[in-house]
Formats: sequence, C-alpha cells, structure tokens
Amino acid sequence: MSLKIVVLAKQVPDTRNVGKDAMTPEGTVNRAALPAIFNPEDLNALEQALRLKEQHPGSTVGILTMGPPRAGEIIRQGLYRGADTGWLLTDRLFAGADTLATSYALATAIKKIGNVDLVIGGRQAIDGDTAQVGPQVAQKLGLNQVTYAENIVKVENGKATIRRVIDGGAETVEAPLPVVVTVNGSAAPCRPCNAKLVMKYKYATCPLERPANPSEEAGPDRSELYATRPYLTLTQWSVADVDGDPEQCGLAGSPTKVKAVQNIAFQAKESKTLTASDADVEALIKELLNDKIIG
Repeated sequence: MSLKIVVLAKQVPDTRNVGKDAMTPEGTVNRAALPAIFNPEDLNALEQALRLKEQHPGSTVGILTMGPPRAGEIIRQGLYRGADTGWLLTDRLFAGADTLATSYALATAIKKIGNVDLVIGGRQAIDGDTAQVGPQVAQKLGLNQVTYAENIVKVENGKATIRRVIDGGAETVEAPLPVVVTVNGSAAPCRPCNAKLVMKYKYATCPLERPANPSEEAGPDRSELYATRPYLTLTQWSVADVDGDPEQCGLAGSPTKVKAVQNIAFQAKESKTLTASDADVEALIKELLNDKIIG
C-alpha cells in the first residue's frame, strides 16, 4: 500500500548560543538574534518517513513547517534528503504562536492537504521543550497518536506497528491509520543530503523568499528558471489559504507567554584532587552521604 506522509518540521534557533538578545520585549524568542537550524528530533522523524517511503512504493513524503519566509530552508533540507514536496505556513498572523496556536495552524493545513495516512514529527522542539504540539495536532484532527516513538517497525493492513520508549524500557504497539507519531532523538539519525537532490532543488524557494526587484545586491533574476521548472516553487500558505481563524493563530491565539530565556553555566566554587587510595575514596563517599547527594 502507498502512504501519504506529512512530516512536521520546525526551523528553530540554536539554543546552544542563547545571549542577552534572545528574547523580545513581548516575551517571544528573537529568532533574528540566533542561528537557525533544523529541529534535531524532526530530522529523526523525517528519517522514519523516508524509510516508510522506501518500504511502500508510490508513497510520498511532504514537509510541513510554519515560520517566516526563511523557514523555506527546512523544506529544502527535506527535499535534499528525499522528501517529495513541502508546505510553508507563513503569515504575520502566525507569528508569536505558542503550542496551542501552532497546533491549530498545523491542523488546519493538514486538513487542507487531505487524505493523510501518517503525520510524523519530532517529540519536541529545542526552543520550547514542551512536547505538546504533536499530541495537540492529533487531538484537533481527532486522530490516534503514538508518542515517544523510536521506530516505526511496519505499516500494513491499515495499521502501524511502532516501538516506543516508556519508563523502564520499551513497548511495541499497534495503531490504526491515520495516526500521528512523535519521534524521540534516540531514533535512527537522518540520512545525509543527497548530492543529486541538492543540485535539483538548490534554487527551490517559496515566492516570498524571492527578491521583489532582482539585482546584483538582492539576488539574480531566476524567473525563467521558475517558469520552466515548477517544482522549484514551494507552496506557501497564509491564514486565509488554510481557512484559519485569525483569533486562534499567532499571539492572538496564544494564552501562554515565555517570561525569559537564560543561558545558565554552573561554575565550581572549589575543587579537590583525589587519589585512587582507599582512604580518599572512603572520604568522598562519606562526604556525599553527609551532604545527601547519594543515599
């Protein structure tokens, strides 16, 4: 059976480089101040989707992301690895969304895509660490969901067999299609970009990424290229395009706000040098017990 798979992916700020300018006065992440990367666990999710595509001839994999026009890079990264298409939700009305507003926007887009068999995303994004968007999307679509997945073992007879991580071990479950699956970072890493696909899609852009007035400074005019190769034009949707309610999108639809983001580095006030002698080891154990660090 062929499958129609949508991968939820997000362009996130690299939180390893959080500085004083990381937050805006409104309490949202200042994405312009941080390098943008493909959310790591979404890459694990993409690999699961690509493996299913290989197992089921005729299947398609599409990347669905939300963000400013530059987030089209996430779709390109997916195409470079073997995805077939992508959709970028980009609109000022989407800006500043929390998990509730984000899941609403993604769910409306999935409804517009239609007839989806699997929705696969990373467990959580590194800029929020909430692990809420996947389950919220499933709830809004009324779909089954399997979280903390480590491997989508197989899909057959209208069911997905999934190995998931739980406290103290792992379990294998079955879920009827359509299903939403969130994937852990312990799952198989994503394959590297394919050189031929990079050459094919390197100029793929959504219309808003292209300079309004091409020039040497703004970028070359590739209008003829886009006219002859329609696959280089990525799909972009606004709130209106997905029949969304503006009051449920972006800041307007976000009941939660981030107060602050800080990069905290722990520094030792003092240090001790211990030998491998029994006396030093015994003294260390006693100290840890007395301070209730162990025991």
